[in-house]
Amino acid sequence: MSVETLVDAGALREQVKDKYREVAVEPDGTFHFHTGRPLAARLGYDVAIVDPMLDAGVESFAGVANPFSMGQIFEGEKIVDAGSGAGFDSFIAAAKVGAAGSVVGVDMTEEMLAKSRATAGAMDLANVEFREGLLEDIPVEDGWADVVISNGVFNLCVDKQQVFSEVFRILRPGGRLQFADIANGAPVPEGALHDIDLWTA
Repeated sequence: MSVETLVDAGALREQVKDKYREVAVEPDGTFHFHTGRPLAARLGYDVAIVDPMLDAGVESFAGVANPFSMGQIFEGEKIVDAGSGAGFDSFIAAAKVGAAGSVVGVDMTEEMLAKSRATAGAMDLANVEFREGLLEDIPVEDGWADVVISNGVFNLCVDKQQVFSEVFRILRPGGRLQFADIANGAPVPEGALHDIDLWTA
C-alpha cells in the first residue's frame, strides 16, 4: 500500500491548519500538547535567547524537542525552518546566524504566517522572512540552505518521502538537517493508520 492511500492529504492539511490556527490566535487555549515559554524551558532552549524574546514570538510555540541541540548553527549561515509556525525556531536561528546570515521560515497556515511576520517586524529582524508553502514543495531554490531545521512537522505530512526529497533539494552539498519529531517504535494498528483524527491528535 502506498503512503498516499493512508489518509487524504488535502483533508489532513485542513485539519492541521484548523488546529494550528487556534494556537496562533488563542495561544492561551487548551490543547493536547504543551506550548509557549514553559515548553521551551522544558525542551532546553537557551534562556539567554528565549527570555528577552517578545511574548508573541514564544507563546504559540508548540514543538516536540530542540533541533538546535543536534549541532551548532554558525554565524552567517542560511537556514530554512520547515513548518515554521509562529516563528519561534526561526527567531532562535536568526539570533544564531546574526546579521550576516539568513533565515527562511515556511508554513501553510495563514494565521501563523501573519503572526510570524508581524513578530519579526516588531523584533526588527531583517535577516528572517516567512514564505507560504507546503513541505512537499518548499518555496526555496536548489542548494540554498546550509541547514534545514524542523520541529514536530514532518509527522503531519502524508508523503514523507516527497518532504525529505524537497529538504535535500534545498540543502547545499554538505548541508545539514536538524529536526525534532515524534516517532513510534511499535506497530500502528491498520485502523489507526487511516484515522485522520489520530494524525493530528
